[in-house]
Amino acid sequence: MLDPNAGNHQNRDAVSEVLLGMRLRGASYWRLRLSAPFGVAFPASRDARFHFIGQGRAVLLLPGMAPRPMAAGDAVLIPRGQVHRILSAPQVAARDFDSFTPETLCQAFAEIRDCDADACRSADTTILTGAMELDLVTMHPLVALMPEAMSVGALLDRQPEMRAILAGMEAEMAQDRPGSVGVLARLADVIAALIVRGWIECGCDNASGVITALRDPRLARVLVELHRDPGRAWDVPMMAGLMGASRSVFSDRFVAVLGVSPLRYVTDLRMRVAVQWLEQEGTSVASVAYRLGYTSQAAFTRAFKRVIGVPPAAHRRSAGRPAQASHPAPQAG
Repeated sequence: MLDPNAGNHQNRDAVSEVLLGMRLRGASYWRLRLSAPFGVAFPASRDARFHFIGQGRAVLLLPGMAPRPMAAGDAVLIPRGQVHRILSAPQVAARDFDSFTPETLCQAFAEIRDCDADACRSADTTILTGAMELDLVTMHPLVALMPEAMSVGALLDRQPEMRAILAGMEAEMAQDRPGSVGVLARLADVIAALIVRGWIECGCDNASGVITALRDPRLARVLVELHRDPGRAWDVPMMAGLMGASRSVFSDRFVAVLGVSPLRYVTDLRMRVAVQWLEQEGTSVASVAYRLGYTSQAAFTRAFKRVIGVPPAAHRRSAGRPAQASHPAPQAG
């Protein structure tokens, strides 16, 4: 018997499968306890940044944006790790995050205290900040379209279940119970993932053809296979066959939805994968070329330079392994 909802199931499966390429997990966390006036300057990072206000108030400043007030229970995700500051007031000077001396509490979690010893602790501001690994290979077209900062506040009406999670985080920050650091890290991962999912469910600000393509069952089938195996010897007839359409119909539909030709999309996807392998895994240029289906290192180098702007060897030397965001990840004692 035919399933009348089969198309919807395929759409959801396609979206889920491609979004699995976004691996968002906490790399390292710090709990900050600060007395006003305070200011913390966070450097640029390849990692996404997550901040949660457990107690008190603060102001988030990003270049070119208006100050964003934050209060207890607020959370924000900065997906591309831009330079930013968190201050007690907009005019307060900021101290580099790297200059603080953290106390390791457990693996990947540390505490930073910069408090007035004579002040009442109830007047302090407590902040949970995390450096999160955001795997950009599959999600890169979407991450590039994300806002500079993504706040939880806009999502609470659509995702009321988040209120309970945020309240739980506030309680953990306030009570400092045994095991609280582990609970906080996991809850922060959940909130960050919900922020991203909420943005996607709202249509990515109507800016991404990728989501439109994933909602088209036949195009989705092609995209899933491309992302599963970008190194296959893809050509237009092969992709059109997956869609079940002629080459001209497939190409016209692909360009109309995604804004680029099928082969250009494949090349761009391969180069995003190559960038990650070169930067994060330290893979050799020759190995990357082979794994991505290029017949020679020279052909891969030409394609990489055309898309990225520099040869792969030069990119690997300049980028190296991904820099740790600010302090090295706390280690177990």
